[in-house]
Amino acid sequence: MQQHVERDGETSKSVAEELFHCHAPAIFAFLRRQTSSREDAEDILLEVFTAVIEQKRLGLLPRSQQRQLIWKIARNKLVDAYRRNLRRPSSSIELLQDDLFADDEQAPEQELLRLEEYTQLHAMLQKLPPLQRKILSLRFNHEMHSPQIATLVGKSEAAVRAIISRTLNQLRTLYREEGEK
Repeated sequence: MQQHVERDGETSKSVAEELFHCHAPAIFAFLRRQTSSREDAEDILLEVFTAVIEQKRLGLLPRSQQRQLIWKIARNKLVDAYRRNLRRPSSSIELLQDDLFADDEQAPEQELLRLEEYTQLHAMLQKLPPLQRKILSLRFNHEMHSPQIATLVGKSEAAVRAIISRTLNQLRTLYREEGEK
């Protein structure tokens, strides 16, 4: 009894292999035309022939009915894939790769350069006197205007504008000096 079962399994396996070699190229071409990527077509082809192997009496059918059954399974697996994609849409990695850093400002290299610039700016700000740092912080971090800053630091509005202007010029000079090194 055990020997008969093994033979049956071997027979259906060899029939499935023969059918794969005979029909897989045409089914793959069909699936490739119907899917968005080669990987999706390969996945569905794998599902098709997994289902073919699971057919118990495939070897007992005439060749024409085997072919019809395989193509019916292929169409059904393709419909299943469409339904899955409707519930869980996906995008091809090639499409995403082009758009991933479409804006150069978001590219990793640009982020690294920006981080280096921030580090350099922070170091230069530390070289400024505390009043100048506070006024710049209020102006650029807190987006306050000269009259509001003047009230907070106890200076005139004109003095605050002059401090901001001199401090920015001083920072430009420091940047130039650092760039020359």
